[in-house]
Amino acid sequence: MSVHLIRDLDNLHRSLMSMCTMVEELIHSAVAMLSAPNPAKARELAEQDRAIDDYDVSIEEECLKILALHQPVATDLRRITAVMKISGELERVADLAVHIAERSAGLIDGTNLPIPSKVHEMAEHAVTMLHESIDAYVNLDTSLARQVCRQDEIVDDLNRQIIDTLTQLMTRTPALITPCLHLFSASRHIERVADHATNISEDVIYLVEGEIVRHRGQSSRKAAS
Repeated sequence: MSVHLIRDLDNLHRSLMSMCTMVEELIHSAVAMLSAPNPAKARELAEQDRAIDDYDVSIEEECLKILALHQPVATDLRRITAVMKISGELERVADLAVHIAERSAGLIDGTNLPIPSKVHEMAEHAVTMLHESIDAYVNLDTSLARQVCRQDEIVDDLNRQIIDTLTQLMTRTPALITPCLHLFSASRHIERVADHATNISEDVIYLVEGEIVRHRGQSSRKAAS
């Protein structure tokens, strides 16, 4: 590997780590707003999302430049491919954070909707999955990556329970339909954060082992059902 390629890969890694930090902070802030809705803060998160969009574009451009200049192979090629995909997943998580913050603002309507405890439980699982998927990338830890993939079922199950709870609440108390729909949407966005964490983990497995494991879990679940 040339000195120039090593330098460019190091710069690419630092850029992705900076983006990871920004996205983690964004999703933490958005989830916290479910308990303390703040429209002004939601607008602030939307502004931060634009900076993350810029990072995504910059990282993709840097990856394409490295591919053109160095024509990497084997592990180096997989690393660049994985970085491009992980950057895209992080950008989508940032979008979801903004959506969660926007939905939380819809909870300010004076109806005092009780937030089901499972919403916070699911959010904690999803955010932890995101953090661990990034750790798996940093440490090239496929064992941790596979552990993250297995946790996705937990989040999916919690989301189903939350939907059932909200459906029952809307049936009993029609006045809560509008805020329940906002919370329903927020729950779905949180569940999608876990999906993106799973995708990042699958990219880590590809990077380290050269094995594409995407969709295998879905196929197994379909066969079982």
